[in-house]
Amino acid sequence: MSQEAEKLSRPRVESMDAILGKAFKVLDDGFVRVVDYMGSDSSIVQAARVSYGAGTKKVHQDRGLIRYLLRHRHTTPFEMCEIKFHVRVPMDCWRQWIRHRTANINEYSTRYSLAIDAAQTTLPGEWRMQASSNRQGSDGLVDNATGNEFTDDETQLHTMARDIYNKRLDAGVAREQARKDLPLATYTEAYWKIDLHNLLHFLALRMDSHAQYEIRRYSEVIGHKILKHWCPLTWEAFLDYRVNSMNLTGRDVVIIQQVAAGKTEEAAQTARDFGWLPKNPEDPISRNRERAELEDKLKALNMTVPW
Repeated sequence: MSQEAEKLSRPRVESMDAILGKAFKVLDDGFVRVVDYMGSDSSIVQAARVSYGAGTKKVHQDRGLIRYLLRHRHTTPFEMCEIKFHVRVPMDCWRQWIRHRTANINEYSTRYSLAIDAAQTTLPGEWRMQASSNRQGSDGLVDNATGNEFTDDETQLHTMARDIYNKRLDAGVAREQARKDLPLATYTEAYWKIDLHNLLHFLALRMDSHAQYEIRRYSEVIGHKILKHWCPLTWEAFLDYRVNSMNLTGRDVVIIQQVAAGKTEEAAQTARDFGWLPKNPEDPISRNRERAELEDKLKALNMTVPW
């Protein structure tokens, strides 16, 4: 055996080993748990340096390299780490989850097995209103009386759907057909294996405040309770450069520079030139998503919105 091979050993993370198999509860009956993992922060550093040497760099140097890689979107070293989850998730949430196609998935089959006898329930104070500015988002909650009514309706619907499902099974109907009227709130389970690079992309999208609440809860558990322990240096960099950072477009930069120089009228005119504002300042301002996003950035920077 070569000296290089003798030096190889599987990276272990004690805090990850301590939570292997532990189910982290999500929503009312969902969970996320780690089945296995491969690699660690050191694996990312190893791949980036294309070296098998151990202990040749100090921790602060490893941290600096990982931050450099993530900051400049050098993603290949992060693909050296993989993790396998076992998840229980409502079917409507799972539909969004599997849109991330860069993972290996094996889902519980209701063709071969009985459907999981659990469905996500909504408390009276959790019914969200449709957002007026975002067709796929929510904003605010329904009143308590309406929420109580909706929760009662949901309970009756879930009970009826499960009773009909069981009735069909008892009559000998094939499982693949008996399941067809089960609600999307029914829980499913799956094994989900993904590399760290694509996991970070998943978390960046699904931890965002604009993501649907249910899948956001799962992503927050994965990030704060699992990834934080698995690859702490990567998690720190991810928070700095993806979660808590701000992306500026070329047009954003132009207007921000003008606002910073106190040229608010010039900045407003630039927005008109971009088509973000009406040509006539007296006309009402219509909705423009790109302008609205810049307004949020200006507010986050404690800068004046110049229109």
